[in-house]
Amino acid sequence: MTADNHQRQPDSEELIELRNRIDQCDQQIQQLIQQRVLIAGQIAKVKIASGEDDSFYRPEREAQVLRRVRERNQALREQLDGVVSDDEMVRLMREIMSTSLAAEMPMTVSFLGPAGTYTQAAVIKHFGQAVKSMDVKTIADVFRVVEQGKAHFGVVPVENSTEGVITHTLDCFATSHLKVCGEVQLPISHQLLSNADGLTAVKKVYAHSQALAQCRNWLERYIPEAEIISANSNAEAAVIASENPQAAAIASDMAAKLYGINTLAAGIEDEKNNTTRFLIVGNHSFAASGDDKTSIMVSTPNKVGSLFDLLRPLYEHGVDMTRIESRPSRQTNWDYVFFIDLRGHKDDPAVSAALAELEAKSAFFKLIGSYPVGAL
Repeated sequence: MTADNHQRQPDSEELIELRNRIDQCDQQIQQLIQQRVLIAGQIAKVKIASGEDDSFYRPEREAQVLRRVRERNQALREQLDGVVSDDEMVRLMREIMSTSLAAEMPMTVSFLGPAGTYTQAAVIKHFGQAVKSMDVKTIADVFRVVEQGKAHFGVVPVENSTEGVITHTLDCFATSHLKVCGEVQLPISHQLLSNADGLTAVKKVYAHSQALAQCRNWLERYIPEAEIISANSNAEAAVIASENPQAAAIASDMAAKLYGINTLAAGIEDEKNNTTRFLIVGNHSFAASGDDKTSIMVSTPNKVGSLFDLLRPLYEHGVDMTRIESRPSRQTNWDYVFFIDLRGHKDDPAVSAALAELEAKSAFFKLIGSYPVGAL
């Protein structure tokens, strides 16, 4: 067989035409992205002129834009037999919006570090890649750097679908003036990361306590002899595992790539619908987006029927309570503060009326924030 037999055949006219059409699409996409970013810069100038230079990020506006992206994509998939999913289109648009926002004002977002945590993944999902991420050591530090103005916003985990509430986050809200201005729901898939020669060589497993709990059954079944050790974060666990060939970490694919660790087992979470909810915290309150939640803290005197009486205004005004958690008040033994999530914005008439009555009945009341509902 001669070398000539291996030469590629010239492209057909049809293939050349299709490639030309792709080139035209690419040019149009680039031109539109540049136009969008330029307009974002013009918006920044208008905001600065009107004194709004510290509030370029508008979560309610972004939520509305992304909902329209999802709706348009559903229609386009039907019209064009499109294959790009709604979630993927939203992700692509989120990155364009992130670049546009960076043109208005470079923004810093703090998260529980080090790099490679699920909280950082939540930052990227909500804000895109163009923001500057600031990793800190603890959840309390996330609040602290935002309060001090070292970061514009922070992202903190608040609850997991299988293991429940993250108490450290709720306790921080009790003492912080920061507001919730957004939420992110992130499906969680845990990987066992190690440079050990197989599962039998793993002597210690490091992870955040939540991740350890979410993988408890798997660990007991496959590596029952390994010592289980809690870490401040899953990414911190990955750092430890990268330095000790007998150690393993429960962490993300992102952590595996960042720290050069092998994946010994994938998807080790006990519940496959494992999802963690994160909250965006900042110094500002924002207007309604049309599909919102409101979070509050309340306490009531410790007497029979007090909680029932406290929550009655929600029922009477038709306000849906989606979550209630209790935490010790730390003021008096067996005295509790309740964290409550409601559907609707604080400025919605029914929610506003219910909150006014609820505040009048409570021994302590704090509005934590109203914010757009986060999509999976």
